[in-house]
Amino acid sequence: MNILIVDDNPTNVIIIREILKREQYTNIVTSSSAKEMFQHLGVGESDAISRSKANEVDLILLDMMMPEMDGIEACRLLQQDEKLRDIPVIMVTAVGDSKKLAEALDAGAVDYVTKPINKVELMARIRLALRLKHEKDWHKERDQHIQEELKLASLVQHAVLSTPIHDPHFQIEALYKPSFELAGDLYAWYPLGEGRYGIILLDMMGHGISSSLFCMFIASVLKDTVTTYVEPEKVIQELNRRFNQLHIENQLVQYYFTAIYLVVDTKYKRVDYVNAGHPPGLFFADQGEVTRLGTTAPPVGLFDRIDMESKSFHYEGDGHLVLYTDGLLEAVEGDQDVQIQFLIDELAGNHKLDKDEIQRMFFEVSVPSDRDDDKCLVWISLHEGTDSE
Repeated sequence: MNILIVDDNPTNVIIIREILKREQYTNIVTSSSAKEMFQHLGVGESDAISRSKANEVDLILLDMMMPEMDGIEACRLLQQDEKLRDIPVIMVTAVGDSKKLAEALDAGAVDYVTKPINKVELMARIRLALRLKHEKDWHKERDQHIQEELKLASLVQHAVLSTPIHDPHFQIEALYKPSFELAGDLYAWYPLGEGRYGIILLDMMGHGISSSLFCMFIASVLKDTVTTYVEPEKVIQELNRRFNQLHIENQLVQYYFTAIYLVVDTKYKRVDYVNAGHPPGLFFADQGEVTRLGTTAPPVGLFDRIDMESKSFHYEGDGHLVLYTDGLLEAVEGDQDVQIQFLIDELAGNHKLDKDEIQRMFFEVSVPSDRDDDKCLVWISLHEGTDSE
């Protein structure tokens, strides 16, 4: 245990050091001023050296009254340094002024002892401060471990997202910005053969670890579900069945997700879809007409069974489909009708995805923290294909 004594009075330093030695605290360093203390802590040196020196000190006994810089000001500066603020400071003072003592505690000191030094009192306060530091270090180390685990989980989560497809008559890619380390949005697409593609975008209720875990469960069954059942109505019903298998007793919050699932047939120029409570997808035809792919079913997971209606439309020539989660709408002021109309106005025209422009318009816009949500946009470009025979 390393203790740093900071006092300009040699007698006080000797007294405190002898008390500590008799209590088996032998790793003791002294400084005669605040300036010398900061030098010992590596302030002004390279970040690696500074951090190393800061880690060598477990506790500072800091005299309140010193020339040039008093203990209160020194304590404030310690608190301003990210590498030093976690070192507990016990103020040593002959001042009995309660306002001064309160000022010292406000400056960041964890405790104080008064002169003349009482051995029992000093050791009791040191043990308490060191015990609190140990607990704080434990929590800090655990939090760091959790953050590392979250980063790993985030990498795994991103790894399951589908990669872009660039076929002659069909291109698809996504823009994605999670609001937290882990997200509740998920997109995926799968070639189904003969120019057909199954595409899904879903938005899990809530944020954080619980939502992301539910999301990862859906990701684990998606490919099998889409390639086995193919048709929109059957795929959504199977996902609803699978999701309801995650029954958790005494669950305070009922989890569910909205989703839009499409089967795009580039050979017969047809789109079949189910919208389970999701914001409407948008199809922009070559002639300028816009089709909204609105709700045809309730969100997935709310009911044991869900009734739905699968819808279809045909297209001619070039066009593009845009799917998005409601976090994207938060970048636009107004109610949902105004927000969707803004999307239509801005995303019409060019069938090719302009990533930079969409990033600037929707993903780089700051919103109030209480409205911050995952943002996701899936862009599907459809080009003139062969006619059916």
